[in-house]
Amino acid sequence: MEFIDLKAQYQYLKEEMNQGLAQVLESARFIGGTEVSQLERRLQEYTTRKHCISCGNGTDALLLAYMAIGVKEGDAVFCPDMTFIASIEPACLLGATPIFVDIDIKSYNLDPQSLEERVREIKESGKFNPKAVVAVDFLGNPAELTEIRNICDKYDMYLIEDAAQSMGASYEGKKCCSFGDIACTSFFPSKPLGCYGDGGAVFTDNDEFAELMRSIKVHGKGVSKYDNVRIGINSRLDTLQAAVLLTKLSVLDEEIEKRGKFADIYQNALQDIVKVPQIREGNISSFAQYCVLFHSEEEKDFIAQRMEENGIPSLVYYPNPLHSLEAFDNVRQFHKGDFRNSQEYAQCNLGLPFSPYLKEEDQKAVIETVRTAVEEYRKMH
Repeated sequence: MEFIDLKAQYQYLKEEMNQGLAQVLESARFIGGTEVSQLERRLQEYTTRKHCISCGNGTDALLLAYMAIGVKEGDAVFCPDMTFIASIEPACLLGATPIFVDIDIKSYNLDPQSLEERVREIKESGKFNPKAVVAVDFLGNPAELTEIRNICDKYDMYLIEDAAQSMGASYEGKKCCSFGDIACTSFFPSKPLGCYGDGGAVFTDNDEFAELMRSIKVHGKGVSKYDNVRIGINSRLDTLQAAVLLTKLSVLDEEIEKRGKFADIYQNALQDIVKVPQIREGNISSFAQYCVLFHSEEEKDFIAQRMEENGIPSLVYYPNPLHSLEAFDNVRQFHKGDFRNSQEYAQCNLGLPFSPYLKEEDQKAVIETVRTAVEEYRKMH
């Protein structure tokens, strides 16, 4: 059983995928081929944004966003405590101080109430300039973007949407990546829209930001890449990856619908024994992963062991809140609060096998194994 069945997806798309890759190989335009600009146009239309700019990976997408809004030393960037380090790492590279915010235990996303409390604390301290909030659509579940936007407007901060896991998801009827001053996504292979290597993109309606990011991603180019008007980076999506993404984009909405159906089956079968992710009414999650919460870390470890014994893969996604990482020891004095919810998530979460190509018999085996293991553990304790 595959945890994420990319092999089955390839078999489903094989003919179209091979044709697209063959066209790139025959053209030999591996950097800057027409497929790249075509993909940017398709994504721009899909998200209804004015600009889509592809880049080398999702982390670079966030770096481009932080550079475009001028993040620097002395700035505070607010980030959910439960996410991958890439959400905040580029801001730290630019000298900013990360300020972590607890999550809502039902959605696993940044909690707006906790966010406003932290913003007020930092503002009143006078130590940093509250610069931006990075709102992560965690596991593909859209963050509370309206509430977060209102807080950003109230305190004159930028909103960066980290939609690395939510391409294809929707918030209040609008596609993810269509929110924020700048939105960023990743095309890492396991993402809902993933390539066969690394890739990413940024989205904005701001012409100035778009011009800046197009320049920064090619060594700070002006008229050409040899006319360097600023310090930049080298971050380009290669043409082969664009061809892969064009093929996958054609079935993305179909796959999102399938993900939703499999998520409903898990939820209906497991919600009486574990905590399952809650999707706000009117929103659509891309379900980049399907993670449930057990009663304790010990129970989670027991269930994972039973799954392994039955040939069923699982994944802890993620095992550590950001505030606990050694990388952030130097800013630990600014980590107020106990981060109760992110700590519970880290200790108790377990990802179950999940993809649009999950076999029904495999999902039934996962459900049966989890329920049996939970019953066994709870009888013992």
